[in-house]
Amino acid sequence: MKKDQLLTRRRVLLAGAGAAGAAATAGVFAAVTGGGPTGTVPAAGPQVRRPLNSSAYRLQPLTGYGPPHAAPRRTLVRRAPLLRFSGRGRHMVLTFDDGPDPRYTPAVLDTLAKYDVRAMFFVCGGMVADNRELLARMAEEGHVVGNHTWSHPLLTRLTRRGIRSEMERTCDVIEDAYGERPEWFRAPYGAWNRTAFRLGAELGMESLAWTVDTLDWTTPGTRSIVRRVENGAAPGVVVLSHDAGGDRSQSVRALRRYLPELLDAGYHVSVPRRHYE
Repeated sequence: MKKDQLLTRRRVLLAGAGAAGAAATAGVFAAVTGGGPTGTVPAAGPQVRRPLNSSAYRLQPLTGYGPPHAAPRRTLVRRAPLLRFSGRGRHMVLTFDDGPDPRYTPAVLDTLAKYDVRAMFFVCGGMVADNRELLARMAEEGHVVGNHTWSHPLLTRLTRRGIRSEMERTCDVIEDAYGERPEWFRAPYGAWNRTAFRLGAELGMESLAWTVDTLDWTTPGTRSIVRRVENGAAPGVVVLSHDAGGDRSQSVRALRRYLPELLDAGYHVSVPRRHYE
């Protein structure tokens, strides 16, 4: 597919999804700092599970996938990454790191498509270079793609020039394959430093960490991954999983189990939108 065709198809998708999301959602996620939410976020704990009609599974993004066209694109330089989101409603965000991997990412996308759910994929540029078609699919299906560096290094051991190269090369390959430059960044291993925050902001990216770590990279077993997601489920949380970087078959099986359970419990699984300064 040519890049201009991909861009046209994505604009059509975003326009339709934004209209549906605005009508279907009462609140908007508001970004909060790593030190704690600025809005009210209910505490984690056992949630009352209640059945939903199948139509309630048709979840849309909150008010669109990007900023208003008129908004100035200035990104705050943070001292800590965002950890969660606040706002009305039982909203959660699912994120997947290190891909795309043709062995596991398609199965993750298939499960998300089955329940009409959007997620975030923090991709590595080196993986994108060999699997561009998977980013094209993410764009068509309304998922958000973030920057996870080119080669997954420990940024705190790199020079400023090295960090910029890791970020910038990945921004470029994402734009080429996905159709837009990334608006979100996640440091490998969760290891940010002042340079990473500053360069990310210069490249127009907001830094996002996570609230619930499934520890799926340790291959603890499908049941263990499911349990961690269920125990950590609460409004505003960001769940970390992986679709690459090793054997992720447990992660794929776990998603098939916990996603419908979250939806049955009344959670809305969607993607955040950026708030620009």
